[in-house]
Amino acid sequence: MRRERVWGVSETPPNTLQYRFDGPEDAPVLILGPSLGTTWHMWDRQVPELARQWRVFRFDLPGHGGAPAHPAGSVADLTTRLLATLDGLGVQRFGYAGCALGGAVGLELALRHPERLSSLILIAASPRFGTADEFRQRGVIVRTNGLDPIARTSPERWFTGGFAAAQPAITEWAVQMVRTTDPGCYIAACEALAAFDVRAELGRIGVPTLVLVGSEDQVTGPAEARTLVAGIPDARLAVVPGASHLVPVEQPAAVTDLLVHHFSTAWQPAFDATTGQMAAIVAPPVKPVLAAPGPVAPVAEIAPAVVAPEAAGRRDSYDVGLKIRREVLGDAHVDQALASADDFSGDFQDLVTRYAWGEIWDRPGLDRRARSCVTLTALVAGGHVEELAAHTRAALRNGLTPDEIKEVLLQAAVYCGVPAANSAFKVAQQVIREETTPQE
Repeated sequence: MRRERVWGVSETPPNTLQYRFDGPEDAPVLILGPSLGTTWHMWDRQVPELARQWRVFRFDLPGHGGAPAHPAGSVADLTTRLLATLDGLGVQRFGYAGCALGGAVGLELALRHPERLSSLILIAASPRFGTADEFRQRGVIVRTNGLDPIARTSPERWFTGGFAAAQPAITEWAVQMVRTTDPGCYIAACEALAAFDVRAELGRIGVPTLVLVGSEDQVTGPAEARTLVAGIPDARLAVVPGASHLVPVEQPAAVTDLLVHHFSTAWQPAFDATTGQMAAIVAPPVKPVLAAPGPVAPVAEIAPAVVAPEAAGRRDSYDVGLKIRREVLGDAHVDQALASADDFSGDFQDLVTRYAWGEIWDRPGLDRRARSCVTLTALVAGGHVEELAAHTRAALRNGLTPDEIKEVLLQAAVYCGVPAANSAFKVAQQVIREETTPQE
């Protein structure tokens, strides 16, 4: 028998979340976590197929989708509320898929409550989301102007340009979804993301994990996905072509196929504390995904975390390098460097793009934050002040806070010399003022 249940807004206590069930009551529970500014409806296209073999549980973030406006100031707080909701329903063990902020909740579950998780999918997620200043600036915008500016620009962050143009109804739905969110809860969620950082803990995650990302995601894209895959033991990566940040909305068939495949084949049994063994819980059966009539969105191939050397050699390192170079340094800087190249310097720009950016910056051994720390220190040591402004901006983009940049330069002062660090501080101070001062 299949039932669905929605808790009314008036019935939701402050320490729990508004939720909905779909699927057989006796099936294993599968939880779908939403992104900031969205509601559980972002998963509508996945539910019919998933509910064939799972009891699908969706929830709304506080103040989203008409949920009570009880702000949660941390990812840990959101996770605690989710578990309190599940405890009240008698749900002890489950699979979990979360998008962006919902993915952060998934990481928190895997690190603090692994006994509750059977399997995990992280979508458009990151162990640290941008810079703390970036999210706090967003809070300043909302406090000053309300959510309308954020709502109007959401489609360009969430969808590819072609999808937004071809799907005006979905684009307008996205705008209205953000516009009707409670501002105080949105600001609190921004603060939660600003403080979230589990980079050093990824190695402790033991639940079967799939990292899923849209190939065109400019918010938490393939670079962040690779950081997760490199850090989580045995995690696998799936890149969905032609999708941006809200990949479940933009490429629903591809995401549905990936969810069904992962949760059907990687469902870890529960741990029995009385015997010290894994309990004999039967995983959901593997079943083929039925193809919908008509054209189906491309399905990403699930790949291992580490790219084999022979496969890596076949990639076009220039295209990879140019993309990373633009992501780290910004389009304006890269466009200026390439435009100034001529017959004499063009080969050098090609070398830098292919080797420095397409090979070294693309290696999985260090995340971009660590590479920025190394780069800033090396520039100070070499006295290359002319490059410091660009790489200070890059460090902020890569997730370093101004305080962390300050610590890097203080460390450099000890080992590279006070005069060199003095010059570096002047450059970095000016850049940080420009980048972190809210625009009027």
